[in-house]
Amino acid sequence: MTENPAKHTIESPDGTKKRGRQKGVVTDMSATVQTKKKGKMLSSAGIKTILLTSMVLPGAIWFFLLRYLPMAGIVLAFKNYKVYTKDPTFWNNMIHSKWVGLKNFKFLFSTSDSWLYIRNTLAYNVLWIVLGLVVAVAFAIILNEITQKFVAKTYQTLMFFPYFLSWVVASYFVLAFLDPTRGLLDHYLTSHGMAAVDWYNEPKYWPWILTICNLWKNIGYSTILYLAAITGIDTTQYEAASIDGAGKWQQIWNVTLPNLRPMICILLIMNVGKIFNSDFGLFYTVPLNSGSLFSATQVIDTYIYRVMTATNNIGMSTAGGLLQNLIGFICIMIANKVVTRIDEDSSLF
Repeated sequence: MTENPAKHTIESPDGTKKRGRQKGVVTDMSATVQTKKKGKMLSSAGIKTILLTSMVLPGAIWFFLLRYLPMAGIVLAFKNYKVYTKDPTFWNNMIHSKWVGLKNFKFLFSTSDSWLYIRNTLAYNVLWIVLGLVVAVAFAIILNEITQKFVAKTYQTLMFFPYFLSWVVASYFVLAFLDPTRGLLDHYLTSHGMAAVDWYNEPKYWPWILTICNLWKNIGYSTILYLAAITGIDTTQYEAASIDGAGKWQQIWNVTLPNLRPMICILLIMNVGKIFNSDFGLFYTVPLNSGSLFSATQVIDTYIYRVMTATNNIGMSTAGGLLQNLIGFICIMIANKVVTRIDEDSSLF
């Protein structure tokens, strides 16, 4: 195709030169406009980067100061920590303490109670992982089926509120029910002609009590996570299933649960990583540190704490914490590998 000369013609006897000059001016102007646009785009991208970085920075600083910086203290797990009297700073104490190798790890397995607290830790965690998954998914599905928004929001708030309470506060709620002299449960039992129960001296009841307390406090958080995943499911899938004649249960089984599988797998992997840990506040404050309940409430974290307070040996407590985290890391890697082989899209990494 030939260019239309009249398009660039200006009033001059020499139309060709004027046309070329006009074309060059247009080209220069377009280049200038493009440069300005690029400058604006770069400046807006830079502002956006600064804003996003400023949002991440407080959390990153917190994570570095409280998670990565204390890792220098891991060396205490292999030392007999003693105070350096000449200049008793933490770093001098750590540097001048003697190396003892793996000696600090032996206390976890050298007592007759080792099997007891390891069994309790693993049993409680396995039970609570399974119950937490089933109950949280069930509550999330139920809340999603409530059509009145006000009622649904009220239930969400009531379920989520206990998550923000400390176990110290929760322990007083439990005490209000289980107090042997003024507790609501004992008052109910005696008013109906039954014998009162000394709850804080009867270990057989505490697996049930601790399980109820754990679910009461933590189930709301997990429910909100699953509910958020459910609300993100494309509604056209439910419409298509309804057109095909699927009822509510069939829609839940064939649409909701398959779409929840990635969230279930991710939370399951993260919970498996904490299988050798326990909630110290739950096992220490709720039973009121009652010695007669140790057979049901003694777990690894409470045992390490009691050993540290009795012996004042920081190296032993550091060794216990390090071993817990190493086992948790191995469990996460194994669980993620298993999930990857079953469904690669549902794995954590």
